[in-house]
Amino acid sequence: MVGRMERVGDRVDVRGVLTFVGLTYALTWALTVPMWVTGTGLTWEWAPLLLVVMMFVPAVSAVVVTRWISPRPAPLRELGVTGPGIRTWWGRALLAWLAPPALMLLALLLGALFGVYQADWTGFSGLSEQLGAFGENSPPASSLALIQLAQVFFLGWLNVIPAVGEEVGWRGYLTSALLPLGQPAAFLVTGVLWALWHAPLLVLGYNYPNAPVVVAFIMMGCFCSLLSALLGWLRLSTGSVWPAAIAHGFVNAAAGFGLLFSAAGSPVNNVTSGLLGWSGWIVLVLAILVLVLLGKLPVPLPDEEPGLTRGVRRLSRR
Repeated sequence: MVGRMERVGDRVDVRGVLTFVGLTYALTWALTVPMWVTGTGLTWEWAPLLLVVMMFVPAVSAVVVTRWISPRPAPLRELGVTGPGIRTWWGRALLAWLAPPALMLLALLLGALFGVYQADWTGFSGLSEQLGAFGENSPPASSLALIQLAQVFFLGWLNVIPAVGEEVGWRGYLTSALLPLGQPAAFLVTGVLWALWHAPLLVLGYNYPNAPVVVAFIMMGCFCSLLSALLGWLRLSTGSVWPAAIAHGFVNAAAGFGLLFSAAGSPVNNVTSGLLGWSGWIVLVLAILVLVLLGKLPVPLPDEEPGLTRGVRRLSRR
């Protein structure tokens, strides 16, 4: 049987939540200062390393809160780091590995059908153009594509390592802490706060470099809110943060599919294409609806009773 989360309190720990959010924002945003001071933004030579370091900040904040601000008897278990073994959630882990690339492909296909994504599914001309692989001694585009696919499905596991840092904080702590609001609200609030956490990077052009800042904030907010529901489902249905971290890592790894299948001369626009774009949101919404129709969402948790609205479960008082 799949391990489930243990019961939490019937009220939101406001002090813990505010401390977590404030500490996470303050530490992360402070780390972006060099990008602003140097004037180089995301092109700063140390930016890639800094972005990885930033991903571990939510985990640090979650540990601080569960150990010193609102102490828990077993903080790592509460955060989903320890607890149910892999034998109880390996099926979800497999889904977390394979589903993100599949959803990304569906998003690109939908974008192509809507005419907002120009694809070259077999010629990989966009990839060849970007890598300058037009010389006589260059490997064929199909070989480059196979290498890219292998990197996504296998080297993509490296992305899981920093993704754990985010998931321990956002899903391991925050989603769990907000459960007294009901699962839909917990997913939504977590998603919005998660999106705003990216604020300094969005201003610098992260993910949506060609979009106005306001549009970038709206786009990131919608994307994070939808993805938060799916990652939250993995977290709650397994009692572990690891499946959510795997899915998060492979969502990041599959982002390269947009370039891989693009047509030459047609830059990928994240506002319209892929999971980050509005055409991808349709795919994420459909995935959520499938879980609802299959009775997987909301996730049944111990000691719950129906809430005030359909789909909202509130924890019962003892």
